[in-house]
Amino acid sequence: METSKNVQTEQITDSDLSEQIKLVTKDSHTRAENTELMLSYQRGHVSLTQYQMLLCSLYKIYEALEEALDRNATHDAVAPIYFPQELERLPSIRKDLEHFYGQSWREKISVPAATLRYVQRLRQVGSEHPEYLVAHAYTRYLGDLSGGQVLGRITQKSLGLKNGEGLSFFSFPAVSSPTLFKQLYRSRMNSLELTEEQRRGVLEEAVAAFQLNIQVFNELQDSVCETDDQNNLRLRRTLHKDNTTAADVAVSESSVSSLMPQFVRTLLGLFVVLAVGLVYVF
Repeated sequence: METSKNVQTEQITDSDLSEQIKLVTKDSHTRAENTELMLSYQRGHVSLTQYQMLLCSLYKIYEALEEALDRNATHDAVAPIYFPQELERLPSIRKDLEHFYGQSWREKISVPAATLRYVQRLRQVGSEHPEYLVAHAYTRYLGDLSGGQVLGRITQKSLGLKNGEGLSFFSFPAVSSPTLFKQLYRSRMNSLELTEEQRRGVLEEAVAAFQLNIQVFNELQDSVCETDDQNNLRLRRTLHKDNTTAADVAVSESSVSSLMPQFVRTLLGLFVVLAVGLVYVF
């Protein structure tokens, strides 16, 4: 598999870097769009739990990415595509997390193992191969400027979020025209002076970046399903407990019925029926 990937990159070395990345990640991009989590998003089936967990993962990912970009801001391969004012996502994600979790959000967030692997790779790249950050920045930022805008509208409608609250991640106030900015960004990428070995490494890292994102999406979906299962189990246990309590009350009512006037027995029976009914109503 590694050989075929290298052959594919060698066949397109005469094209621009942005076009090369687009070509080598075409299949990975399709797989990412067809993960269960993204398909649910596209259908407008977005739960608050899904969105909150996604924000938690994005926070850790962008924390690692933007720290690496900041440390390598003067690197020859990073400086041309370094746009912190226009693209920085970390402050926006912090704002969204505070909206959903409160000021102590740092103590409440959790992320799946796939997110931690993504973070580890970003830190490794920042230390060992800063030029590979081009692939990660391109994959994340330009994706956010493109499909992310659609996902933002879907999220707002699905969750009924008003006045943009909890949706700061999708907003790029310093980018007046996403289309023109993406053209500028690609132009800067294409102007990078990379050796053939570095270029091949960037292309392979772009494929790896998509794969890391796919793994995050899949684990987030699994985590959401697991959380839903746990909530359903707790609900069933609560219902069972309440039903058992109602039944015990009914037994107690029966055991003392012979000592009560008919009217009192009837009144107590009515309360038992109401207790059982409320369990199923709620």
